[in-house]
Amino acid sequence: MECIDVYFSPKQLSNPDSASPSPRKPEFVVADWIEQGFPIRVIEPVPASREQIALAHERSYVNGVLDCVLPNGFRGYQKEVADSLPWTSGSFLSAARCALDNGLVACSPTSGFHHAGPDSGYGYCTFNGLMVAALVLKAEGKASRVGILDCDEHYGDGTAEIINKQGIDWIRHISEEYAGAAAAQRFIDTLPAVLRVFAGYDLLIYQAGADPHIHDPLGGFLTTDELAERDRIVFSVAKEIGIPVVWNLAGGYQQPLARVLEIHRNTMAACVATFVS
Repeated sequence: MECIDVYFSPKQLSNPDSASPSPRKPEFVVADWIEQGFPIRVIEPVPASREQIALAHERSYVNGVLDCVLPNGFRGYQKEVADSLPWTSGSFLSAARCALDNGLVACSPTSGFHHAGPDSGYGYCTFNGLMVAALVLKAEGKASRVGILDCDEHYGDGTAEIINKQGIDWIRHISEEYAGAAAAQRFIDTLPAVLRVFAGYDLLIYQAGADPHIHDPLGGFLTTDELAERDRIVFSVAKEIGIPVVWNLAGGYQQPLARVLEIHRNTMAACVATFVS
């Protein structure tokens, strides 16, 4: 593999009234990756349609949010946010298709997915792009078994709710909350074995959250070096067991933003070191 494909468009960005940097963060992350000289190729994603998003969510909820009559995950009704949402889910779906096609990896610089349930969103999440991608690929016959390794600091309750409501048995969803130094060591020690349960799956969805950092105001239990080791393990074991990986940014709330950019930079560095030759 000569470069990592990154599915990004400025149309993914929005500026809601929120303390979360997530809606604006992708622009700065991608710019940082380019500045660092990483071998990446930035590709315009295809926006997800209402029909595709409705595979994961109630159609009335999808229409209500996109028509700005129901609140988004920031508890607002801004058209700018609504217009960005097909592009965020579309970025993740486009990257997932790419990972399946190349058999190795692709990146979607997105956040704001895993708290979105069947008919509601909160915690900066409106639509669950993880589940949209999995359900679209399943409907198209391109993925029969999908693994989700959610390494955001917070439990992916919206993902679990969609899986449970639809009675899905072909997705394995691993998402936990940790705290403390002992938890950090346990997480690192057990991660290779956790990943190997996905052997034989068609696709691994990996949320490489920055908010498990020990200094994150909404985290955290891992140091910068431990987060980098997390990413190295995920990518190396995925390559070892032969499962394509699609990954995104997920949470990260430290100030200044440069601290979050460093964590996402390390994730891309681990990805490049594992897959680019």
